[in-house]
Amino acid sequence: METVLENKLPTSKPKWLRVKLPIGKKYTELRGLVDKYSLNTICTSGSCPNMGECWGEGTATFMILGNVCTRSCGFCGVKTGRPETVDWDEPEKVARSIKIMNIKHAVITSVDRDDLKDGGSIIWIETVKAIRRMNPNTTLETLIPDFQGIERNLDRIVEANPEVVSHNIETVRRLTREVRIQAKYDRSMEVLRYLKEKGINRTKSGIMLGLGEEEEEVMQTLRDLRAANVDVVTIGQYLQPSKKHLPVKEYITPEQFEKYEKYGLELGFRHVESGALVRSSYKAQKHIL
Repeated sequence: METVLENKLPTSKPKWLRVKLPIGKKYTELRGLVDKYSLNTICTSGSCPNMGECWGEGTATFMILGNVCTRSCGFCGVKTGRPETVDWDEPEKVARSIKIMNIKHAVITSVDRDDLKDGGSIIWIETVKAIRRMNPNTTLETLIPDFQGIERNLDRIVEANPEVVSHNIETVRRLTREVRIQAKYDRSMEVLRYLKEKGINRTKSGIMLGLGEEEEEVMQTLRDLRAANVDVVTIGQYLQPSKKHLPVKEYITPEQFEKYEKYGLELGFRHVESGALVRSSYKAQKHIL
């Protein structure tokens, strides 16, 4: 009788997911400033594996509009619930943090604020303005929510005109309802298409792998992103934030990531960052070129 073995994940993460401790003079200097002034970066709060590398190159990511999200995505470690009231001093605080850290390229992101009529887009544009005013030589990427696809809210981002506007598709069409729950695959694609049509110079999106997607589904997602005229795509390994979140179905090999990178470049993306430890803002400073 033939024995069928279950396809189980290894008990420990594969060697390509092991991260070296961040080191270097620039990292140490920025870490000291973050601690001294209690600055809020996604890099530290999210324990990003690339923190040392990005900080060494003068890039950091900041989250605005609080730390409680109105959505309950199955992959995300951010708390879900009723957000606090909007802090209208936040734009100045973020701009000041960037100045203190002497950041060359800042990535701004936020929770979803479906509780607000403007989706938080007014704070978004005020934050960009404050950063521009206080840090005129700092370039910007805004990693935005979908704003429920409401054009007047997206238009505020267009008006702010950051060097890069990013919105993550996160996963393939089939898994969207399970992974992103309140989001919609086609709506996200339309948001990216709309931003490009309205004149944003560089648009960007990201995909997580290891949630049960098939290779052809990933390639179809890449084709859909190019059809929406997206310029830059990041592809990384999903890692489970806690036992309450979606489980990792598969650890993607470096060879498979290389295959997706090659395919993306053949499709015509300006930049493709594809690897197990790649996150949305990985090598973000290069994506403005």
